[in-house]
Amino acid sequence: MRRFRTIAATSAFALALTALAAAPASAFTTGTSGESGEQEYVVLFTAGTSSAAAKAAVTAAGGTIVSENTDVGVATVRTTDAGFEAQALAQGAIEGTAQNRIIADVPDDAVSGEEAKKIDEAEAETRAGGGATPAAPAAAAKGKGAALTAEPLAPLQWDMQQIGATVDGSYKVEPGSKKVLVGILDTGVDGTHPDIAPNFDNAKSRNFTVDIPYDANGDVIDGPCEDEADGSCTDAANVDEDGHGTHVASTIGSPINGIGIAGVAPNVTLVNLRAGQDSGYFFLQPSIDALTYAGKIGVDVVNMSYYLDPWLFNCASNPADSLEDQQEQQTIVKAMQRALDYARVRGVTLVSAAGNGATDYTKVLSDSSSPDFADVEGEVAYPRDLLDPATCISMPSEGKGVISVSSTGVSKRKAYYSDYGNGYIDVAAPGGDVYDTPTNTRDIGKAILAAYPKALALESGAIDEAGNVLVDGVVKSCDAAGTTCGYYQYLQGTSMASPHATGVAALIVSKYGIPDVIRGGKYLPAAIVDARLRQTAVDTACPTPAAFTYTRITPAGATITATHTCEGNLKQNGFYGNGIISALKAVGK
Repeated sequence: MRRFRTIAATSAFALALTALAAAPASAFTTGTSGESGEQEYVVLFTAGTSSAAAKAAVTAAGGTIVSENTDVGVATVRTTDAGFEAQALAQGAIEGTAQNRIIADVPDDAVSGEEAKKIDEAEAETRAGGGATPAAPAAAAKGKGAALTAEPLAPLQWDMQQIGATVDGSYKVEPGSKKVLVGILDTGVDGTHPDIAPNFDNAKSRNFTVDIPYDANGDVIDGPCEDEADGSCTDAANVDEDGHGTHVASTIGSPINGIGIAGVAPNVTLVNLRAGQDSGYFFLQPSIDALTYAGKIGVDVVNMSYYLDPWLFNCASNPADSLEDQQEQQTIVKAMQRALDYARVRGVTLVSAAGNGATDYTKVLSDSSSPDFADVEGEVAYPRDLLDPATCISMPSEGKGVISVSSTGVSKRKAYYSDYGNGYIDVAAPGGDVYDTPTNTRDIGKAILAAYPKALALESGAIDEAGNVLVDGVVKSCDAAGTTCGYYQYLQGTSMASPHATGVAALIVSKYGIPDVIRGGKYLPAAIVDARLRQTAVDTACPTPAAFTYTRITPAGATITATHTCEGNLKQNGFYGNGIISALKAVGK
């Protein structure tokens, strides 16, 4: 997935999920549509460059600054000069450039009608349908003071049981603090969902993206802006037309409110920091702006379940890439790392999904998916083999200071799709594995259940106008009075594992954080949160033998096998890092 290709566990026709939306434009808005022959670039300035010197350098190179993020020395620049890149790199004040992805002006006769969204093989097979286990009656448990009662769908949350985030586990020790802010860098969050709204901070939420209708090949990306409800290319901060960001937010912080599920940290505050397009692409400038904003407003933890497009692996000097593409990839890594550093030094703990490519990131790599976005007509992905993992990295998961999370199934095995690697994986968390069954056949209930936007469920045909569920993999839950109902879907992926770790990190800040006298709320250095998360993770050894063979029998009857080799020891290895996270141990038990 571009957002690490989340593997949907719903029926095929139930998940014709499209775009998404988020907040009112922020102070970091990028450009809108470009004139014919006009290009936009993200320009990285040399450290210490003044704003005046930066402007002068851009002007000398033939460009105009559209917006500037002075916190990390990055600007969005527009130009009609075909020689801009070379001229920019000749300026001492400019360290690098990368093409920015903006609204494309595509002639009507060039529009192909094809969608540029990607669905990988694992996602496609999990969309083939399959039954979901019905909810059992909710259990009750005694807490400190008032009794805590499990949510109606808690029996379906094997993931929370795996990490001890239950009413008789971490919830009664530390359910999280409203003073702790968790940022969701994703495709948006449905802030009106009844199992998100009580914890959603609409005022602090932002959308850092602008819709991209088509790419240069005429393929549909986010779709025509006039098709949006408001007819614009800028979406609101409490909308999610994709469902991915809402699912992530729900796993982190759905409240205990008598509806649906509870998240890992049911009392924390959720902030939508939208960095992803409706179509699931994630580009450099929105991610940078979201991270610097998070650092400014006092966000404590951010979840990043995606990789930066258009390159799965950003290589410094891969011979298969042109010099221009090499330079762009270098710029992406440097600029993103600046933003990660900016946020982390201000107390933002950085958590990222490891990826769903079933790949050992510490071995020689290959990539046939990049570049996955056409900036110029005719541009397509091409094979990139023998990639050196020391010089080809995926961002943000391989960024310095970022906690990379692999995915486990219900049996605690590493999920069949999860990327891995000794030294790459920091911790593991439940992300679902629908083939983690005694018969190696598919069971949707072995994926992760979390909130699903009602508007999207209606649009995709998952429910009817009366609110009745029509497909497998979608669950409805109502309050005791039956007047307020929410919808939930099963998804699997490292995108689902990462928010479990994010939730535990938020609990750590809630439990051990001190008052933030500058920005309000709580504060705990990211290094301390990181260390506590790792130290309290449950040591999990490599399988025996270490070369583990996965067998999957698809709904069509095909048998697929793959072998992944785990390297390392009990304390640290390529499948689990420092272990499977534990919400209960992290807060002191």
